[in-house]
Amino acid sequence: MIKYRVGVIGAGGIGHRHVSGLVELDHVKLVSVCDISEETLNEFKKKWESTWSNISLYTDHTKMLTQENLDIVTIATPDNYHADPVVEAANAGVKGIFCEKPMATTLIDADRMLEAVEQNSCLLSIDHTRRFTSLWHHIKNEIIASGEIGRLQYITGTLSGRRASIFRNGTHLIDALCYLADSEPDWVFAELETGYEDYTEYCGNGGQDPKLEPSASGYIHFKNGVRAFYTGTSKNTAGPKWRFEVMGSQAYIQIEKGAKIFRKDSIEEIEPPKWEVEGIPAGTRDLVHALDESREVASPAKEAHHVVEIIHGFLESQQHGNTKIHLPLTRS
Repeated sequence: MIKYRVGVIGAGGIGHRHVSGLVELDHVKLVSVCDISEETLNEFKKKWESTWSNISLYTDHTKMLTQENLDIVTIATPDNYHADPVVEAANAGVKGIFCEKPMATTLIDADRMLEAVEQNSCLLSIDHTRRFTSLWHHIKNEIIASGEIGRLQYITGTLSGRRASIFRNGTHLIDALCYLADSEPDWVFAELETGYEDYTEYCGNGGQDPKLEPSASGYIHFKNGVRAFYTGTSKNTAGPKWRFEVMGSQAYIQIEKGAKIFRKDSIEEIEPPKWEVEGIPAGTRDLVHALDESREVASPAKEAHHVVEIIHGFLESQQHGNTKIHLPLTRS
């Protein structure tokens, strides 16, 4: 019996990955998809019509939300086009939304998204993908939570490469720091990449041109006393794309593709349990299970909202001589 009717907004590659997490869930049916490109829509339908028949195609997401009586919506639009679909979907009465990162590129948009889902009792999950991987789940909920490294003291996250701007992959790095710290951010300071000293608000084009957004180096102080160092420097930095160090009072963890725990007299590879589905597909599946079980999602809207606050705190710190900025930021 079908329990959830699903619609997808954004039929490109990420939209396909959203949908792949719904395969084999017998109580879920993909009924509609929206994209501004009819060619992309037709390709999407062709790929999935053997799994779900009679998929309706739309070029207007508002029309789709009005006509399809959807329970779940996934949103795979560019970085700066998340707010309106989320707000409209929540107001249309959907039960759950899975949206790409970042939650939003402005504080106003992030605020109205959070308000819409809370007022409509709608679950909103943001695709901060590490929250949907076995390794990161195991490190946070088994190793750190059990006290295996002692008291968590600081986390360093390093991001390299052309996609290392703060609104692009920077949102993943910041969320990873927040996820492991397991606390609300209290204050930040930062310095933007050289050449972006006067950058005050999002000026990107959905991540297509990395030169339109800066990387950054920053510091996040959490309310529980954990400290986090965001190391981006520039988008031309060498080395592996992601590197993390998680420092405790008795041991520490290094994370790249895999992870190791360093104790006083030993170094051990961390072997997480095997999951059937990981990453983005696990995110959409988690949303379905959260609705089934009446629980919160693994990547809640409130925590994604903190990421947007931190990013804008970094921008404000740059404009005030790289000084300390308290969060949440004052709304004008």
